[in-house]
Amino acid sequence: MEAVPMDTSADHGASKQAGYRRSTGTPRGEARRRELLERVTDDLAVNGLVDFSLRRAARAAGTTHKVLLYHFDGADDLLKQAVHALREKRVDQARTAATDGATRRTLAEWVRAVWPDLVGREALVLEQAIGLAMYDPERYAELGRGASSQYLPVLLSVCPEHWSEQRKLEVAEMVLAALRGFLVDARTSADTGGIAAGFEALARALEREEAAGT
Repeated sequence: MEAVPMDTSADHGASKQAGYRRSTGTPRGEARRRELLERVTDDLAVNGLVDFSLRRAARAAGTTHKVLLYHFDGADDLLKQAVHALREKRVDQARTAATDGATRRTLAEWVRAVWPDLVGREALVLEQAIGLAMYDPERYAELGRGASSQYLPVLLSVCPEHWSEQRKLEVAEMVLAALRGFLVDARTSADTGGIAAGFEALARALEREEAAGT
């Protein structure tokens, strides 16, 4: 997992400064907030979290850091929302991959279908966010908790319908943890053969699990 040095020392707590109103409750303000968030999210997808700051976000959004503070509660809030938006895009891809046309994919088929999206260049920032949550859990814990809460419903939906809720949860958590481990290896090592072998072992284990029935 990559180190993620971030230039947030000057931004942390900026939202506590007096004089910045919050844009809430108006359609125009919400539209502007979404527009700014989308621009910052696009920047993160391309450039990752390294050296992220409120000023860099302002440049990406084509505005000033004071305008961002009008719409967001500082750099940490903006980062959390942008990471959530990027992850939601990947979750949507994972949700779409649950079916092949009109046919519902098995768990093994699903993990093979989603893997290319998981290791895509745009997804790198999401692994960096997990690293940041591990580096400073008191400040960035939500970046890690959000990953599980967003992905788990999709994984549960892919599990065979006749499984018990407990079995679905156990297998979904196992798959989530295994994929996260493969992603760490993919981002930090050149052992593509080892990752491929482990990934296929996971897929075969899921095939056996589903074939075993209830």
